[in-house]
Amino acid sequence: MARIDYFNDPDAPEVNSVVPSVTVAVRDESGRILLIHKVDNDLWALPGGGHDPGERIIDTAVRETQEETGLTVEVVRLVGTYTNPQHVIAYDDGEVRQQFSLCFEAKWIDGNPREDGSETKAVKWVEPSELDRLNIHPSMRLRIDHALDDSRTSPYLG
Repeated sequence: MARIDYFNDPDAPEVNSVVPSVTVAVRDESGRILLIHKVDNDLWALPGGGHDPGERIIDTAVRETQEETGLTVEVVRLVGTYTNPQHVIAYDDGEVRQQFSLCFEAKWIDGNPREDGSETKAVKWVEPSELDRLNIHPSMRLRIDHALDDSRTSPYLG
């Protein structure tokens, strides 16, 4: 399913849905961050996705990371909450969501990065100095920057 992200856009369509979701920041031993190249919007992003009924939200983070990257992870902290009503996501089926995402940091436990083919067309470890070369939505870049900021002592609340 294709999607269009609207960010601070007065011409964004009217929201008709809010779906809790997660993103997950995983770093390797050398400090690189794991990113996926998404099929639905052709942007680079943290792995993540929608919360399913019956799951704890951290289980969603573990499941989505496994599905999209092949890695088994353990959630270690909340990076932040991202609920900006000016970030609207329109899907080709008519659903228009307001952003509602929790970003977690997770520790890599097992597995090797691989794309799943349906949601991710590439998975790779990225040096923080290389982030500016990738096409990343501003709201996703905010999460990445917060996850990489080791000086933060509390989650972002936005």
